[in-house]
Parts: sequence; C-alpha cells; structure tokens
Amino acid sequence: MTAAIDEMYQKLKAMLGDMAPDVELRVKAKLAVQINQLKQERNAVILGHNYMEPALYHSVADITGDSLELSRKAAETDKDIIVFCGVRFMAETAKILSPTKTVLIPSARAGCSLASSITAADVRALKERFPGVPVVTYVNTYADVKAETDICCTSGNAVKVVESLNVPTVIFIPDEYLARNVARETGKHVIFPMLTPSVGRDAELDIVPMHADMIGWHGRCEVHEKYTVQDILDVRQLYPDVVVLAHPECSPEVTAAADFAGSTAAMIRYVAQTHAPRYLLLTECAMGDNIAAANPEKEMVRMCSVRCPHMNEITLEDTLKSLQMTRYVVEVPEEIRTRAYRSVQRMLAIG
Repeated sequence: MTAAIDEMYQKLKAMLGDMAPDVELRVKAKLAVQINQLKQERNAVILGHNYMEPALYHSVADITGDSLELSRKAAETDKDIIVFCGVRFMAETAKILSPTKTVLIPSARAGCSLASSITAADVRALKERFPGVPVVTYVNTYADVKAETDICCTSGNAVKVVESLNVPTVIFIPDEYLARNVARETGKHVIFPMLTPSVGRDAELDIVPMHADMIGWHGRCEVHEKYTVQDILDVRQLYPDVVVLAHPECSPEVTAAADFAGSTAAMIRYVAQTHAPRYLLLTECAMGDNIAAANPEKEMVRMCSVRCPHMNEITLEDTLKSLQMTRYVVEVPEEIRTRAYRSVQRMLAIG
C-alpha cells in the first residue's frame, strides 16, 4: 500500500501543490488510497459533486459532475453502493433513480439552505391558491417537494422546461434568483405571493395568476446570494481582461453583469473550450479550485471567499467511515419516491 500512497501523493502534489500544504496532501493521499481499496471490496461507486474539495474530487470520485448527471450515471452502473459526496437532496435524487441500491451520504449535516426554504406543505398550499397552474421545481429540493410537483428542472434546462409546458402561467420554485433569471431570459413577469395575508403587504402580492407568467418563491442559495455587481466591478478594475462566469442562482443583476451565466457543468465546459486571458467563477469556491487543477495552463482569478458550509461537511475522513460502517443510509419512502420519480422523468424526457 505504501507505493499506492506515494503515487496518490505525487498526483495530488502535481495538481494541488499550490493549494494545500505538503503535510495535508500526504494525509489525504493515505485516506484516498484506503477509500479506493474499500470501494472495490464493497462494490461501491463514489460520486463527487463539482463543489467537493479538490483533494477528494481528484482522488476518490469515480464520477464527477452536477447533481442530476451524477444520479443518472450512478443508476447506470452495476455497483451495489452509491456514496454521494454532495448534500442530502442530491443523495435523495440518486435514491429516487436507483431504489434498489444502497445510497450513502458521508455526513448527516450536509443540508442545503435552498432545499430547506420550502416544504411539501408549502407546495400544496401554492397549488391550492393557484389551482390548475403547473408546478416546476428546481432539482435542488428534497424528495417530498419533488413529489408534489409536475416537472423538475435544472439550472441548465429551466428555460427549456418552462417553455415546454406551453401554458400562460407556471409556479416556479423555490429559487428566487433562478426564477428571476428565467423570467428575464423568456420575457416573462414573475411575482412572489405570500401564502398568509398580512397587513401592509406589497400590492403585487395580491395579483392573481392570470396577471403573471411565473409565480415564484423566496428561496435562495446562501452561497450565490452573496455575490454582488460590485464584486464584478472590483475584479474588472484589477483585471480588465477577466472573463466572469456566474451561476444562475446568483441575482439577475450579477448574471447580467457577468460575461457568461450557466450551470456548474456549463461553466466547466466554457473554461475548457475557450482561451481567455483569465477567468473568475462566481460560484462555490471549491469548484474554482477544481477547474484550476484540471486546467493548469489557464489562469484562474482566485478571489473567491464563499465556501458552502454544507458541502464543506463532506470530507475524505467521513467518506472512509461511511464506507466502513455503511453510515448515513439515505432512504426515501416509496410513495414519495414514485411520485418524485415521475417529475424527474418528465424533465429527462424533455432533455
């Protein structure tokens, strides 16, 4: 095993030598080798979301990508165990698509501010207030919310999904900024109604569905909501030739000020396929490091200071323990799973 550890250390050193101290890379190399050996013994596949820390992302993940693509690819494998290095709603989606496989998440604390912003009861209340209006739900939600929806979407295909319904009004939940970005791109008007009447509320909240194209929800990602237009202006002042990429979970003002807006997968492709002087990614910090490690010939402006606290819960140490102890098994009740599966499959049928 010593030779394998040294080989892994050399790999991590070459990719991440300027991101982490040498002693840390040696420790992580040993953990990575233990994990890779154990996953073979247990017939497991490890999924690494684009927001995972670089040492994990580049050492033990068999499949990397965004949440939905990871779940789709995992469903196609012959592995008995799926270890999802990401947050809980992602692991739930893997279970929705692979009900007979054991799905593990390395940390029970890996939640999501956006997914927690809405409940299944909230969705039922929206449908009661706006009867007959189809519900489009972002995949960054828990399984019981997906079960209450008509069709899911990703940040990459949200516009396509909304347009495919060909109806005058849709309920689009739960990301406020994604809804506003979709509305801007499609020329629609979005409102954010309150479910409980209150004195002095904005008159816009009383608008009935036929007066709006989209009915949104005030959910936000605690990472992407932090980026501002001033951040972009500050960076451009230092680096006038920088190409700025923003995730659609950022505000419409930020995505409009950026040079490119797209999903994590779209941003990765953009950097790989273009040759700009330098890039700045307005998304979760670890992803910028992962792209920098995979594209050493390209200059990344590493001015990011926003790390997702939930993604940060997933470590190599906990990934090893998860495999050793079959720890933090993700279950989705079958009645919820089958209904959530339909909403995901409807999206997949659109592409």
